[in-house]
Amino acid sequence: MSAPQIFEAGAIRRAIGFEDLVDPVAGALAAFSRGLGASPLAVFAPAGPDGDVHVKSAWLPGRPVFTVKVAAWFAARAARGLPGGSGYVAVHDAATGDLLALLQDEHHLSDVRTAAAGALAARLLAPRDARTLAVLGTGVQAYLQALAAIAERPIDTVLVWGRRADAARTLRAAISARAPRVTATVVANAREAVRLADVIVTATSSRRPIVAGSWLRPGQHVTAVGADDATKAELDPECFRRADLLVVDSRADAPVHAGDLRAALAAHAVTEAGIGAELGDLVPDGHARRSGTQITVARLIGLGVQDLAAAETVLPRLTAATPPEAGTPPPASVLDLHRTPETS
Repeated sequence: MSAPQIFEAGAIRRAIGFEDLVDPVAGALAAFSRGLGASPLAVFAPAGPDGDVHVKSAWLPGRPVFTVKVAAWFAARAARGLPGGSGYVAVHDAATGDLLALLQDEHHLSDVRTAAAGALAARLLAPRDARTLAVLGTGVQAYLQALAAIAERPIDTVLVWGRRADAARTLRAAISARAPRVTATVVANAREAVRLADVIVTATSSRRPIVAGSWLRPGQHVTAVGADDATKAELDPECFRRADLLVVDSRADAPVHAGDLRAALAAHAVTEAGIGAELGDLVPDGHARRSGTQITVARLIGLGVQDLAAAETVLPRLTAATPPEAGTPPPASVLDLHRTPETS
């Protein structure tokens, strides 16, 4: 067995963005929802009170590799001016189990595959004529989810809300730099942002709901990606009760790991039978919204098959080592939030 190839975060960030993963992630989620392969429940490794460590793995039949991912987030990194996320994806030969490659991505593959799922949710569920996007959160996932929605719908207005005004201004500037056709504005009131929006994205680590179901109006779509463990919550139970179509990425995993969905189930605001579909179920039809008055909610926690799709897509690009064309900007990443000057 030859030594595994090791690729650093810089090369990985240059090689792949969320746009490259929307279709691969769609295929992986569709296969998962057909019952193919295996993507076990995530393992939450102990990391103390100020860190999160998630371990996810996946295998799909006919794929040449399987993956095991360790993704971490530590407050100490953010306090030092570094991106909070770190980690790696181990790529193994599906026939022998041998380690083929170690992708030391510093969370980039997790970032972009999550954004790709958000783009897919917007493609399948958001109103086709959506113009106004509300983004609740100020981190890399809020940034990438905003760009994902902009890529899928004719968004011309983005309303950014966050608890920290400086972080919200940084996010606004980063969105404007990547999507100059869009008017991005920082707002002080989450409720007003939600009420004005056609599409709402929540991407926070909040432990209390930040969106009330009473704020929602007919015709809106919500993609919630932040509450990825049982201690977190972004949507209150009324959001789930009011959803005409509730979509998750995994019927088995979401009720376990999505803290706000767990709370809604406990409050009997929704039942597991009331979960309308997995996101992968919707891929063959191409669009799931059935009327202009539906409220649709996509509650996504992220699955190992998305990491597998990301690894399969990026690895050939890394091994080919083809340099980008001169003048081609690198794909959007967390680095955009660290080099974008704050503007008011």
